[in-house]
Amino acid sequence: MACGYRVNWVLVFFWLVVPGLAAEANRAEPSEEDDYELYQSLIDTMDQVERNYVRDISRRELIEAAIEGVLEKLDPYSNYIDPDELEGFRNSVESEFGGIGIQVGMEAGRLKVISPLVGTPAYRAGLLAGDTILAIEGKPTKGITLDEAVRRLKGPLGSRVTLTILHAGKSEETKVEITREQIHVNTVLGDRRKANDTWDYMLDRQKRLGYIRLTAFSRDTPAELRGVLKELKKEGLRGLILDLRFNPGGLLSAAIEVSDLFLAKGRIVSTTGRNTPERHWDAKAEGSFAGFPMVVLVNRFSASASEIVAACLQDHHRATIMGERTWGKGSVQNVIELEHGRSALKITTASYRRPSGKNIHRFPKATDKDEWGVTPDERYRLHLDDRELISLIHDRRRRDILGFEPESETSAEQGAPREKDEKAERAQQEVTASVISKNEPGDRLMQMAVEYLSTEMAQAEGAGTRP
Repeated sequence: MACGYRVNWVLVFFWLVVPGLAAEANRAEPSEEDDYELYQSLIDTMDQVERNYVRDISRRELIEAAIEGVLEKLDPYSNYIDPDELEGFRNSVESEFGGIGIQVGMEAGRLKVISPLVGTPAYRAGLLAGDTILAIEGKPTKGITLDEAVRRLKGPLGSRVTLTILHAGKSEETKVEITREQIHVNTVLGDRRKANDTWDYMLDRQKRLGYIRLTAFSRDTPAELRGVLKELKKEGLRGLILDLRFNPGGLLSAAIEVSDLFLAKGRIVSTTGRNTPERHWDAKAEGSFAGFPMVVLVNRFSASASEIVAACLQDHHRATIMGERTWGKGSVQNVIELEHGRSALKITTASYRRPSGKNIHRFPKATDKDEWGVTPDERYRLHLDDRELISLIHDRRRRDILGFEPESETSAEQGAPREKDEKAERAQQEVTASVISKNEPGDRLMQMAVEYLSTEMAQAEGAGTRP
């Protein structure tokens, strides 16, 4: 009886955890340890716990705990989705949902904010890149999976969620209540606004130096970016800064299209895994923007799609990369059904490779000496400490706030906002350009980029050619 009981455990465990193991048996080399003995130890442990532990634990609880234990050895992006969570997972992927507009990641076992998206509830509530989320609705996040964190953060439109936050560089916790909304924001921004509060993408009109900031990679990002580039070209664009700092990523397809805007040929990105066929995407000459030098700005919160674009433009020498090493998120997850669709595994099956073939993903236990992320070009690495980084974030937030003055009764009835003084706007642009050119305190990385491009454009002009 006991023997039959243990055999049933083995069959259940093999079915849920290692489907297809028998198919691999003929190809696998014999292991140093007997597989049966290893699995028998696990089954004996479950047997003892189920029969002798101080309280009753169901077989499903034990099996799910075993599965989760296996996945914890992999990476933060591989998770088990149990039957109670599967429907919510499918809805979050396939349907509209309410969110707070934030990208999160795991760092040293802590749930960290990679970046809030500009204009979203999280952004308005004051969440910052680098913040630690200690609790969601009073439930601690220590040991939480990324999938579970996302599920807790999402909810019905109009519902509220309370977060316990520890801001970077602070010692006191803060509770923030945020109302969920349907998240859709513009992702292609400039450095400052015009009198009508639209973005001005020309950083320095005299030098014809453009500046574009991508806050995420959505379906609309490539088309919006193409439109901005066309306008800049009409204005005689001679140099471009593409700012990917604090960009948490987004759609792979958007990253490929954005990269393709600046390349006429060559590999953009590829994926490779142990049991998945290699895939690759190459640039097309049609519709590419060339003829000007580029700088791409990144920092430690640039992740995923941002890293694909930065790595691609760096490997093809299309842009100079400035800032600090990026986050290191370059993995592909597949969802595999279990129990005839009642539960599922979301497991990392492949990783992205940059055009050079180098790895992007930062695997668990990776060190600074390992190959991951995107490292800026040798002479243009600039690390900001937490204090300087927070100052930069707050300055950026002030620039992002809409600048309409309060409406008068007459203008409100007519539906027209009061316009800013155009002379004041021009004066502000001159001050901004002066601060950057004089290397006065401010965004040091932006100053570095402007100085580099100014030199590049001057050299091209002196040689009698346009960059």
